[in-house]
Amino acid sequence: MTRYSAAHWGVYEVSPGEDGAPLRLSPLRNDPDPNPIGLDQLHDDVARLRIARPAVRKGWLENRARTGRGEEPFVDLPWDEALDIVAAEIARVRRDYGHHAIFGGSYGWASAGRFHHAQSQLHRFYNMLGGYVRSVDSYSLGAGRVLMPHVATSMDDSNLSHTSWDVLESHCQLFVSFGGVPLKNTRVSSSGAGRHRARAGLRRLRQAGARIVNIGPVGDNLGDGDADEWIAIRPNTDTAMMLALAWVVLHDPLFDRRFLDSHTVGFDRFRGYLTGEADGIAKTPDWAQAITGVPAARIAALGRDLLRHRTMLNCAWALQRAAHGEQPFWALVTLAAMVGQIGLPGGGYGLGYGAMNVMGSAHPRVPGPVFPQGNNRVSAFIPCARIADMLLHPGERFTYNGGVHAYPDIRLVHWAGGNPFHHHQDLNRLQRGWARPDTIIVQEPYWTPVARQADIVLPATIALERDDIGFATREGLFVAMRQAVPPSGEARDDHAIFVALGQRLGIEQHFTEGLDTVDWLRRIYAESAEKIAATGLNLPDFDHFWEEGIIDLSAHDRPHVMHADFRRDPVAHPLPTPSGKIEIFSERIAGFDLADCPGHPVWLEPYEWLGHEKAARYPLHLLSDQPERRLHSQLDASPYSRAGKVAGREPVYLHPADAAIRGISDGDVVELFNDRGRCLAGAILSDAIMPGVARLATGAWFDPGPELERHGNPNVLTLDRGASDLSQGCVAQTCLVDARRFEGEPPRVTIFDPPQILPRSVTP
Repeated sequence: MTRYSAAHWGVYEVSPGEDGAPLRLSPLRNDPDPNPIGLDQLHDDVARLRIARPAVRKGWLENRARTGRGEEPFVDLPWDEALDIVAAEIARVRRDYGHHAIFGGSYGWASAGRFHHAQSQLHRFYNMLGGYVRSVDSYSLGAGRVLMPHVATSMDDSNLSHTSWDVLESHCQLFVSFGGVPLKNTRVSSSGAGRHRARAGLRRLRQAGARIVNIGPVGDNLGDGDADEWIAIRPNTDTAMMLALAWVVLHDPLFDRRFLDSHTVGFDRFRGYLTGEADGIAKTPDWAQAITGVPAARIAALGRDLLRHRTMLNCAWALQRAAHGEQPFWALVTLAAMVGQIGLPGGGYGLGYGAMNVMGSAHPRVPGPVFPQGNNRVSAFIPCARIADMLLHPGERFTYNGGVHAYPDIRLVHWAGGNPFHHHQDLNRLQRGWARPDTIIVQEPYWTPVARQADIVLPATIALERDDIGFATREGLFVAMRQAVPPSGEARDDHAIFVALGQRLGIEQHFTEGLDTVDWLRRIYAESAEKIAATGLNLPDFDHFWEEGIIDLSAHDRPHVMHADFRRDPVAHPLPTPSGKIEIFSERIAGFDLADCPGHPVWLEPYEWLGHEKAARYPLHLLSDQPERRLHSQLDASPYSRAGKVAGREPVYLHPADAAIRGISDGDVVELFNDRGRCLAGAILSDAIMPGVARLATGAWFDPGPELERHGNPNVLTLDRGASDLSQGCVAQTCLVDARRFEGEPPRVTIFDPPQILPRSVTP
């Protein structure tokens, strides 16, 4: 019987090696475009970085010193002693400072399994204990998640509702994408990608005769060269081009405002801004040309085409990871509403074709298994990307979604799943904040950068070492993730770690409800099956599922059109906005009275960009996109990831003209720098990136040296500031740098060397 393992990268078949060879992983055999990222999970290069047993930083163990994080060796401890220390520290902080001094840090990409989901386990534990300070939103969608419920619908609903690829193939005539459709991003889905569909979807769309237009500073990020046209545009200026396209549509003889009148609110308020009646500046193609660098005639021609074809407008998530990141999403929805095709097959808008595999799925939308987390009695929270602000400025006020809040004074950070020294911006600043809490506890399988920055490290298992259920909404598969290998070293499941801590803190029964792992799997599967039965689908019982290994729901696939019901009858099927309609002007947002996010989409100058005076000193706009050979920073030590590096470092892509000015050749080690930091990368010269732009993917494990980061982590350069006072989202794509060829012998990358571990006997 075939066994399976689900991962964010895909579903893999698990089989024993032949003649005593190690376990073998292979892609799901009916996946049309399998993802190789996960095949190295058990490779020796990855295994050597496993955390073997609990470890405590030497200085913290000896005298609770906060200094030395990321620099000192660790000391091995037996599990019981380590758990006693952790429980005592949690109890001390609760007693002396309260639950609002504990930050439960996590990020949802740690595990595709629905039970052994590190974030859920951590949050349930602290909720049972009395609460914790949480984070909201994500680095990927900070601005979008706050904005879109005001404008149309939540990002979660949007992600699961995109018009399916089969509908696009049959009906779409013009596909215009701001930020491309990068296949590397479509290789994953949160909680487990099933069959990878985007490559074939784009190919069939092109073969069906659709014209595909890629708008952005990068020309090779739309399928396998599927774009008919690449319109190069300055980074962070897409909103200006969308506004100019809207101006063209408004003045087109085919413009028809019936959809605007019946399905939207606030268009006339926006129209005054668009035409210049409100501020004296008409948002014409000539106006946009000066900002975007796109010729006015090209903007005008594309604007005329929008009304003459069945048009799908798409916007990449990257565009809202920028200063005023709310504006491109809002402007795109507004433009699509003016075109009037929202809810029609093949027309309308998408916010993330190319962001994850799930977009464009025709699989049924059904509820999956959920490990219940309970209720948090602490009201304090932070927007996800504001962790350094919280650590550095306790008590300082911040605005978020119309409210005013204050950063708590955090004494203990407990992190399970995730790597803030990948996700966060301006890592030098984060390190300064990271030095402030009394104690940092990390549960992690590997010696990642965040584990090395911890005081106490507890080794956790990986998915192949435990039993779980894999399921991602609209991915069409339930996967029985049966344990395939024993735990590495002394690693324990996150659940087992929290059970042991619960024993010491008096909440074990509350946390477990008397259930072991198998009991929990049965329970959450049965709860999911009961909910799904209400939709007309019946799942087999748990024992049958567990034995078969996989449930395939693809027989129930149906073509899907986003907002089709809303278009057909906006009264019977209203949107979850205050008006029930698309809000081109939002009275609620306008009521927040925010200078950097008014009540309708606008062009606002970014904090730094190629049109800024700062560009005289730092003339390259740095794009830090998702990597091709990893998900975030996962498995960076694997052979597959390291094979994509240049001179042992993350590659930076430069236009040949920019490289020539700086004397840089292919394969050179390059130093990227600005006021915030410096890092090394390996140069690749490419005509597929516009002059004045550099591209350095995220996820290279943070390897700080005495003066510069050695491995190519762009977040030593990126700006740590909120997108606006509305969302406080991440602005990683708003970043100016310069580059120079590194002279002399570059320092060795050391992050893939395990840290120094001392035996317990060396400490008092």
